[in-house]
Amino acid sequence: MTNVTTSEGLAGIVAGQSAIAEVTQKGLRYRGYDISDLAEHATFEEVAHLLLDGELPDRGQLAEFRARVQSAMTLPTPVVAAVGQIPVETSPMDVLRSVVSLLGHYDSDAGDNSHAAELRKSERLMGQMAAAMGLWCQRSRRVAAVAPDPNKTHGANLLSMMLGKTSSDLAGRLLDGTLTLYAEHDFNASTFVARSIASTLADMHSAVSGAIGALKGPLHGGANEAAMAQFIEIGSADNVEKWFRDLQTHNQRHPDNKKLIMGFGHRVYKQGDHRAGILREWSIQLSKETGETQWIEMADKLADLMLREKNIHPNLDYPAAHAYYQMGIPINLYTPIFVCSRVTGWCAHIMEQHGNNKLIRPLSEYVGPSLRGVPPIERR
Repeated sequence: MTNVTTSEGLAGIVAGQSAIAEVTQKGLRYRGYDISDLAEHATFEEVAHLLLDGELPDRGQLAEFRARVQSAMTLPTPVVAAVGQIPVETSPMDVLRSVVSLLGHYDSDAGDNSHAAELRKSERLMGQMAAAMGLWCQRSRRVAAVAPDPNKTHGANLLSMMLGKTSSDLAGRLLDGTLTLYAEHDFNASTFVARSIASTLADMHSAVSGAIGALKGPLHGGANEAAMAQFIEIGSADNVEKWFRDLQTHNQRHPDNKKLIMGFGHRVYKQGDHRAGILREWSIQLSKETGETQWIEMADKLADLMLREKNIHPNLDYPAAHAYYQMGIPINLYTPIFVCSRVTGWCAHIMEQHGNNKLIRPLSEYVGPSLRGVPPIERR
């Protein structure tokens, strides 16, 4: 095939237009608002409203939005029963993927791709993902059931439902803030999957199920879990340099089996992920409450080494790891928290795709054998 531009992983290829998020070396914006401004001055519910409805809500709109989302935190009885039959060792990401698929059977708007119906489904899915997280923690970790508090933010309620108890106000505020930071990020892998599915005019539940499957991969959504496992393996700030040198030695001796240092690098932010700096400061605030300063010390020392010797900066998953750990959140729930946030961005993209649709169908460059004839079976 001639006159075709090939880019591995579609790097640098513009695959479409969107009015939802802008990702540049200078930072991230949601519908024109800088992420640092939103993180400082808005709750996640305000940000979710912005992504789904196009504008930040006023007080009345926010109260109504929160009420609608929280009303969706009561899952259909058949879905609750089905979750009760899932083996407790199942990955929480697989559980959420299955729950979204099941929810499609009990949503009266499931097959309606109109904007109004999809907006209703988006708000419901936001509440349902939080409820599913709480339900799975009850099932797999035997935590107490905690009903959402109408006066608390979405993040604070999610944290309480995961842990089976009310956490500190600071922890609740910070988890809510991390949902804002993770909510949307342009045509990333899972969002592109969601848009590709939506481009066939498939329904929202199908597209979100596919997006969860894409997010499960460690190169996309699982890096925060791997980063925390890394910190635990290092053990202390005094061991950082030895751990780093040992890993470099291993990689030199085993070039075909290299071990990655997780939580670093980004396909877009070559000079550093702006969101990572925001969350690092929040984690420092939390460490003053928890007393667990060792994770920050360890993380900063490793980050300094990586910058000095590899010229690679931390991404958002890096501080998310130690922030979540200080909150008492089990490591295997880190990526599912990502789902509870990014579902808003996915739904916004699905609605945008359906609103001005064109089937996504890229080309491939064929690199296999040239034309061959089929020999008789006796001569093969």
